[in-house]
Amino acid sequence: MMVLTVNVGRPRRVPYTDAPGGVTGIDKRPVAGPVMVRDPGPEKAGGGGLAGDAVCDHRFHGGSDQAVYAFAREDLDHWAAEFGRPLPNGAFGENLTTYGVDLTHALIGERWRVGADLLLEITSGRIPCRTFQAWLGEDGWMRRFTRRGETGAYLRVLSPGAVRAGDPIEVVHRPAHDVTVQLAFRASTIERHLLPRVLAAGDALHAKELRKARAYVARYGDGQAAAAGSGDAGETPPAAVRA
Repeated sequence: MMVLTVNVGRPRRVPYTDAPGGVTGIDKRPVAGPVMVRDPGPEKAGGGGLAGDAVCDHRFHGGSDQAVYAFAREDLDHWAAEFGRPLPNGAFGENLTTYGVDLTHALIGERWRVGADLLLEITSGRIPCRTFQAWLGEDGWMRRFTRRGETGAYLRVLSPGAVRAGDPIEVVHRPAHDVTVQLAFRASTIERHLLPRVLAAGDALHAKELRKARAYVARYGDGQAAAAGSGDAGETPPAAVRA
């Protein structure tokens, strides 16, 4: 398991984003040499975790629980075959393009040692937005991405450190629950009756997703609440939550 490339983006003005100023950092490109990664600070105040990486819409991007975004090269290849065109590393706006890591079934709270010093913890999957759809130019992209549920993973920084292409990824902790990145994502979007299950991940879960799960349980209880859940089954995911 390894980091294939480290990708950062510069601010870019585009006509298709609703971010303040019409600027996005989704166009991320591989960079040479080490990149320092630190906890960027609270949501809406902190930016991204990688030095030199632009986070332009602080309403929905950046902050401690979304400090780093990782996406698997294997999943990029899957989408490239479906699109009928190549997808370079960084094409989904990911900071780390990984190889040999099953991000879909990684656990919320799973911890990675990357390189010598960097320690990361998985917090959530990535919910698609209109900027992501327009960037890729694929019709119905938000719905397609959501239905497949191979979202990549957001990670928080537990110990800062430098990362570079070729660094090994070592899983140093797997928590004793079954809340995968995919399960948490589905619970947050199209299968909300699963929200009680994600509470097993505790504070390792992205704070916004944890609040959502607790609010659901407060309203419906901790059962599977079939009637309430079935009403969400065909729901379109939020249009601009995170990219």
